[in-house]
Amino acid sequence: MILFRRLVQTFCLVLFLALLTIASISGISMSALDLFLQMDPGLVIISAISARVVLLSFLPAVIVMITGPFIGRVFCGYICPMGTTLDVTDALFRLKNKPYLFSKKLLKIKYLVLIFLLGSALFGVSYVFFASPLSLITRFYGLVLFPVISFLSKEALDLVRPLGDMLDINSISFAQIRTIRFATQFFILFFFIIVFGMIKFSTRFWCRYLCPSGALLAFVSKSPLIRRQVSDKCTQCGECTRKCPMSAIEIDIPENTFHSECIVCRTCEEICPEKAVSFGLSKDSVSIASGTFSPERRQLVSTGLIGAGTAVMSLTGLNSLYGKPGEGQVGAKGLVRPPGAVPETNFLSRCVRCGECMTACPTNTLQPIWLTAGFPALFSPAVTPRRGFCDPLCHECGNVCPTDAIRPIEKSDRIWAKTGTAHIIREKCLAWEFKKSCMVCDEVCPYDAIEFLKEKGNKVPVPHVMENKCAGCGYCEHFCPVQNQAAIVVTPMDALRMSQGKYETRARLKGFMLQLKPPGQKAGIMELSPEIHQGPAPGFDEADFQ
Repeated sequence: MILFRRLVQTFCLVLFLALLTIASISGISMSALDLFLQMDPGLVIISAISARVVLLSFLPAVIVMITGPFIGRVFCGYICPMGTTLDVTDALFRLKNKPYLFSKKLLKIKYLVLIFLLGSALFGVSYVFFASPLSLITRFYGLVLFPVISFLSKEALDLVRPLGDMLDINSISFAQIRTIRFATQFFILFFFIIVFGMIKFSTRFWCRYLCPSGALLAFVSKSPLIRRQVSDKCTQCGECTRKCPMSAIEIDIPENTFHSECIVCRTCEEICPEKAVSFGLSKDSVSIASGTFSPERRQLVSTGLIGAGTAVMSLTGLNSLYGKPGEGQVGAKGLVRPPGAVPETNFLSRCVRCGECMTACPTNTLQPIWLTAGFPALFSPAVTPRRGFCDPLCHECGNVCPTDAIRPIEKSDRIWAKTGTAHIIREKCLAWEFKKSCMVCDEVCPYDAIEFLKEKGNKVPVPHVMENKCAGCGYCEHFCPVQNQAAIVVTPMDALRMSQGKYETRARLKGFMLQLKPPGQKAGIMELSPEIHQGPAPGFDEADFQ
């Protein structure tokens, strides 16, 4: 049975990584890319409470919860990528012949974490991203390991590329590997080093003592129909208690089982020298699950109040948008959210910071933020035009978001999902400040939202942003040749943030005229004589403007 479990774990981990990889490949869209995130019961329940919304995509987590009273915590033992990853790292770093920590008091922590998260969620603030196993492990693989793998793959390709040129193998000579980079990766890596290092104290330390989803499943798995049972052949040798990865067997009486902690790995059944252990339907198996978690009522209430108090402190902070007027409640200066992001307060209550949208973004423009919008917005995604533009024909981020913090948008409606408006910093602009001819912003703008006009005292045409035509895609900022800070930047002004409805309808009501520029259309100059043109900006060739 151990071999069977390992095969199932391997399959599920490979499937999880395959779906994450598919999400990162531009042009491939599948409805099940966020399946594992939708199976996390803690993530789903906290998100549903904090956002006051129930989505059809939450159904997989409901199914996982329903299975608890029947087959116990099978999800933790067989399916969860976090648990499988911990099994791998525990096997690599465990200390031989060392007795591991087991404490009934520590088992309470995961329940208290859950109560804290529920307390904050009641006020519409979601901190589930700090503890959800699927959010954490998706962030680890997507934002830490994938960039490393892409970098090493690119380096390997560069090493063999001369061989491809020599052998005239075009597939090698012209192959390209997309390199991605993300902020906050060292924090995420440091966090997981600590999690992996907990093997010093016990196997699956996170699953035993800290995981809120594990607490939910433990609560519904106190007396599962299919559970561990011990026959009278047991000699109380204690081998099962020493090998149980969750310490779900009472040390002094091996016949007794903490069913709420058992992940049905069946290790005890495999190693029992007397073959006295089995798993199946039974009413005779001794259960002491009620003894694994019995915190005082005061302890539960105080933890919930701490969670609620933390939420209230967040809502009354300077950066909080709670109670502030303004359509869309865009938030912090310069903070541009992905197209399709719901209004900011709803966005923060739904977003679980899994990083799936960032991994899926083909231009790598979506990046996790630090404290730009306050503590509650930590690790949430933002458009970073200097890193990459936001393609108006792409909406991979909305396709993979498990909680609809970024709404899926129909293809015909996507170009109307305005994320902000470009603004020209005249004192940095080559045309405005240095009187050098530069038309890059107009050349690259897919919406034809830049016009060049003749200004008194300036020998070259200067750019103006037609705000009703700008969708905030960031092409102009990304390609601006001015070093350090671009001379044209995208701000969240006039961003359309909607929980429902068509973007085109709202955009037209606001007077926006968002339309993609026909392919091949060149930059235009209004009210100018041919002799005014003084050549391209420094570092650009004439061929770039033909």
